[in-house]
Amino acid sequence: MSSKEDRERLGKGTHAVWAGEEERLPWGATCMPVVHSVTYSYDDLDQWFEVATGVRQGYIYSRNTNPTVAAFEEKMRALEGADDATSFATGMAAISNTLYTLLSDGDRVVSVKDSYGGTLKVFTEFLPRHGVEVMLCETEDHDAIEAEVRKGCSVLYLETPTNPTMKILDLARLAEVGHEVGATVVVDNTFNTPINQSPLELGADLVLYSATKYLNGHSDAMGGVAIGAPSLVRRVFHFREINGATLHPNTAYLLLRGLKTLELRMQRHNENAMRLARHLVEHPKADVVNYPGLPGHRYHEVAARQMRGFGGMLSFSLKGGFDAVRRFLPKLRFAHRAASLGSVGTLVGAPGTTSHVEVPIAEREAAGIPEGLVRVSVGIENADDLIADFDQALDAV
Repeated sequence: MSSKEDRERLGKGTHAVWAGEEERLPWGATCMPVVHSVTYSYDDLDQWFEVATGVRQGYIYSRNTNPTVAAFEEKMRALEGADDATSFATGMAAISNTLYTLLSDGDRVVSVKDSYGGTLKVFTEFLPRHGVEVMLCETEDHDAIEAEVRKGCSVLYLETPTNPTMKILDLARLAEVGHEVGATVVVDNTFNTPINQSPLELGADLVLYSATKYLNGHSDAMGGVAIGAPSLVRRVFHFREINGATLHPNTAYLLLRGLKTLELRMQRHNENAMRLARHLVEHPKADVVNYPGLPGHRYHEVAARQMRGFGGMLSFSLKGGFDAVRRFLPKLRFAHRAASLGSVGTLVGAPGTTSHVEVPIAEREAAGIPEGLVRVSVGIENADDLIADFDQALDAV
């Protein structure tokens, strides 16, 4: 391939297949190998010193850097159109390491109440122990979020669509006010992937992913990644390399393999979720259907402006509450009743057993997450089969 500038102009599907691997393929291999070596040898001590001090690129110790892991990071950097990326053992490691890197005693972080349950635990249980002030705003009140940011904010942390209520935050609007006060704007883009949304182009400083989800796509590998400017990414990398939440090279290999079909998979996820959401809206046993692609969604216009596709995630409430959910879920044939999301196979569950298992019932209800809510990660199966399966399961409610 030609110059770096030419490579950067390539489409996301091409980056998903090629980025990060060309310069690391040995012996004429067409597939990135798994490099298991823990340490790397240098005969030239001057070169070793330059690599160890960051003057020259290379590998010293796999807790810090590893060729297979570096290929994954480079692929994600290219997909996001960013300047740097660093990886982690899990998505929560990406989130927690980033927050602990950017926040210190006396700092203030502003976010929303509808974040992922694990993220909320970091906000409500762990950061306050270290003297960090946490302000969680009502997700749909952008004016209130802006007001809190203007009171003082070191980090503005956003997640859109929210999990599992599928609320939409206007990233460009909120990033602008965050930068007015000098805040670092961090966006969890796990639901969207780089295929559906580009937070950095909308004003974010760092974008985070649980790579376990759509980036992998097959529910067989866990990982996380932070992407953005080198000035921020290098700080997060340093925290991670010392604290040790390192992505394993075997996992990096699986993530690289999954990424090659990311664009194709997301197209099918988008199509299937839209069809299922439209069908559920008309179903008499479904109450509220949460999907930003529906014209009736409160923030559909914002979603249409900042997203290229509306994603494979939706949620809906069943009339009859949790008893209805208990009858409905076991009847599904083409869905795993399991936590996580973003797999080629459809995954379903209640927030109390998936996204918000750590959050008490009262807090879930206060956040607008009823016990009758069903979260659906719509897979890439045939859409007609999925719809028929949901219909027969709803007949049992």
